[in-house]
Amino acid sequence: MRTGNGKSRNRFNALPPGIWALGGVSLLMDISSELIHSLLPVFMATTLGVSMTAIGIIEGIAEASAAITKVFSGTISDYLGKRKLLAVIGYGLGAVTKPVFPLAATIGWVFGARFVDRIGKGIRGAPRDALVADIVPGDQRGAAYGLRQALDSVGAFLGPLCAVALMAWFANNIRAVLWVAVIPAFMAVGLLVFGVREPDKAKTGAGLRNPVSLNIARRLPARYWLIVLLGAVFTLARFSEAFLVLRAQSVGLALGYVPLMMVVMNVVYAASAYPAGILADRVNSRPLLILGLAVLVVADVVLAAAASPLVTFIGAALWGLHMGLTQGLFAKLVADTAPSALRGTAFGIFNLVTGIALLMASVIAGVLWSVWGASATFIAGAAFAAFALMGVTLYRRTSQPV
Repeated sequence: MRTGNGKSRNRFNALPPGIWALGGVSLLMDISSELIHSLLPVFMATTLGVSMTAIGIIEGIAEASAAITKVFSGTISDYLGKRKLLAVIGYGLGAVTKPVFPLAATIGWVFGARFVDRIGKGIRGAPRDALVADIVPGDQRGAAYGLRQALDSVGAFLGPLCAVALMAWFANNIRAVLWVAVIPAFMAVGLLVFGVREPDKAKTGAGLRNPVSLNIARRLPARYWLIVLLGAVFTLARFSEAFLVLRAQSVGLALGYVPLMMVVMNVVYAASAYPAGILADRVNSRPLLILGLAVLVVADVVLAAAASPLVTFIGAALWGLHMGLTQGLFAKLVADTAPSALRGTAFGIFNLVTGIALLMASVIAGVLWSVWGASATFIAGAAFAAFALMGVTLYRRTSQPV
């Protein structure tokens, strides 16, 4: 037992400083973003009077915009061999949008800020994920993606936790709380600029003649496209986390404590992401995919049946466990199946497809909520997750396992 723990600690400590710095960047930006996002759905629904359908459309379009942008940023990072530059631009755009939210007087302001913020996320996402793979050796990718995702998730629960404390401090003045989110966003940009060094081996795709040619996508192997398909199916089975926040409010949780839903979800997400990443380096990924989908089915059922805040917290915890089991795993699978010279492109395409799936899922969730109520949204999610679970469970691969 002692030997196993020692190996785990050595593996943890052996990760390069650049991975820790990228994790710190994600942590700080997520503190900022989740502080805002844990209050934004309620802000839109109450202060601005926006319908559930409109919230679903706004959230879906914002995430789809990020996904579309990732295709171009990932491919361009392969072409230029400069992943860090694009990551800095993306995080910078995210930072400059943060003051817009507390200034918003209409839903147009919120939509515009969310759109630009997600464009920034799209610009930074694929180059950053490819940069992780450039920095670490192949046998540490699961651990590296798990660590970055874990630190990202730490920020994602510290943000809502700060929102709860600040809502009490500012007497439920949402606009005042949103102003605080500006600070960690600009700190994240500074850490990326001064704390991350791009390795020379990242310049592997500079010989590509046309960074947006379809011929580049055709060079990606069939096994990679299977991962893309699986990622889309997983994403269709869930939807924007804004609906978790709205679910808590719908069962009577006080406005000042609504961000605790995101705290609970992200505590579990952070706690499970790194161990799941280490496990993904050691075992076949298929059982982890099956377990992740099974947990999502249970989470949706719990949230559909919830009649009290306590039950919604249980559902949020299960949702976080599902994310911890699957998100870092998919990043590892993309990195493992894509050629190093096309890694940015591979992450970009993967994020495009899953982003479109998230748009569809969020719009459907908003319509179902508006027409049949909150329970219908989560019942539909459980049904689709169960369908996806059945497909992955019955799938048999005759050659290399997923």
